[in-house]
Amino acid sequence: MSTEQIILFGLFGIVFAALLWGRWRYDLIAFLALVVALLLGVVPKEAAFSGFGHPATVIVALVLVVSRGLINSGAVEFITRRLVDVGRGLAAHIGVMAGIGGALSAFMNNVAALALLMPVELQASAKAGRSPSLSLMPLAFATILGGLVTLIGTPPNIIIAAFRETALGEPFQMFDFAPVGFVAALAGIAFIATIGWRLIPGDRANKDTTKELFSIDDYIAELVVPENSPVIGKLVSELDAQADEADVAIIGLVRRGKRLPGGARMVEIRKGDMLVVEAAPAAIDRVVGALKLRYDGGEKHQAAAGGGMSLVEAVVPKDGRIAGRSAMSVRLLSRRGVTLLGVSRQGRRFRDRVRRLEIRAGDVLLLLGPTSHISDTISWLGALPLADRGHSVTQYHRAALAAGVFAIAVALASFGIVYLPVALAAVVALYVATDIVPIREVYENVEWPVVVLLGSMIPLGAALEASNGTALIANGIVDLTEGFGPVFVLTVLMVVTMTLSDVLNNTATTVIAAPIAVDIANRLNVNADPFLMAVAIAASCAFLTPIGHKNNTLIMGPGGYSFGDYWRMGLPLEILIVAVSVPMITVVWPF
Repeated sequence: MSTEQIILFGLFGIVFAALLWGRWRYDLIAFLALVVALLLGVVPKEAAFSGFGHPATVIVALVLVVSRGLINSGAVEFITRRLVDVGRGLAAHIGVMAGIGGALSAFMNNVAALALLMPVELQASAKAGRSPSLSLMPLAFATILGGLVTLIGTPPNIIIAAFRETALGEPFQMFDFAPVGFVAALAGIAFIATIGWRLIPGDRANKDTTKELFSIDDYIAELVVPENSPVIGKLVSELDAQADEADVAIIGLVRRGKRLPGGARMVEIRKGDMLVVEAAPAAIDRVVGALKLRYDGGEKHQAAAGGGMSLVEAVVPKDGRIAGRSAMSVRLLSRRGVTLLGVSRQGRRFRDRVRRLEIRAGDVLLLLGPTSHISDTISWLGALPLADRGHSVTQYHRAALAAGVFAIAVALASFGIVYLPVALAAVVALYVATDIVPIREVYENVEWPVVVLLGSMIPLGAALEASNGTALIANGIVDLTEGFGPVFVLTVLMVVTMTLSDVLNNTATTVIAAPIAVDIANRLNVNADPFLMAVAIAASCAFLTPIGHKNNTLIMGPGGYSFGDYWRMGLPLEILIVAVSVPMITVVWPF
């Protein structure tokens, strides 16, 4: 290997190790790797920031804004609410919701599709009296599968299309992914609706959903003891009877900013202390009234809201503003007038102060603040609400306009009349001009960590290809499969790509795997298209872990899933996708 190859392989090894470790955000890891590559001279300075202007990066950003416009206009909700019927049996309900999720994610960002449908699913589960853990994972997997169908359905498809233009002179078009992607998605959703949901651990179905609405374990929260509270002068243990009556467990005491050792059971309560409680949101509210406590920051909320406050639950994705940070570090109360009242983390207790606790992806937050702007705060945090926020801001009268403009843009791009990024940019411009998407929401809905990741990884991937590093990997795969035909090599490539995507970001996986696919095809002297299509399918299908895809992470808290729950349905689903996709690829895209 050359010195340049050694440096690049070393950098990619560090990037993959850091992504697996998960301590730092993937966009920071990728950007630091790009900076190091520039300093070491393995990426030319002329290409330093070429990835940020790359068509794939632009399309990913624009699709996110278009998705917000379709949601704001009510075009998506109009369809969803007419098809959801809580009276259906569980299998039929999962089939319908999975079908809706798959269809939506074919034409909008699959994370946005899940964000729209998850509150609907939670409410449907509550009305039907069943645990949402039985249906949230099928819904998340279905929204991932739907993205296989079109160019704009998922970032891997966009990256593959753009790479094909660079490597072969012409990109994949809007529906070039449909023949294989639709069959794979259809097979996957059929499996999910008939067999897959039954593979979720059986104890999920036995949860008492009347007491545990979202199958979320109780929150750990802190409540202030004001000067007029009757608990002053009492021992913590003396509050047990009243706490039990309110369905609350008092698990600690905070004094002068420090949590006292153990449960502080025999400590006398003073004015200004904070009781640490574990309870559901409604129970927390009851104990506040029963013991005349108050919420931290409550006076500020009352002044800002005129008494109109809301308790809202929201789940944190991997790239949310608050992920890896605390409420104190983002200055949630001082900046937004909202208190992080409690945190639910798969039933685990913690001794950190709630406002100082480092929030993790998958945590569910209990937020308290003025009703008028708590929804904006959730968006600012990069979290997703777990309840329907109502219809007051939905512009139903513009649904036809939003859907029509988008359909026209897709048609023009599909027939090659208008370049896809230009068509999507025109849609965004019209959405902003008609206030379907207010200008401030344009920037809020662009997934900047993904943009930075793509902008950083594309030059690194190009450098690896230019140094013949990808050819080296391709030669290794071909040598290992020597004596077998192209179909077997294609299958091996899919399995390797899918495995990487289960533990790494699918965008990073695609950037690396795409040039390897072309190099393998060149080594075998066959058409590169089937290998590129195999990478597109495999990179999107990450079902084994909660870290493989953002949708998997988002359902972890609300569904009460553990890390080991995903592979039970995910492994047979991945095997099915490979078994269905390989024959379809060889038929639609012959060697």
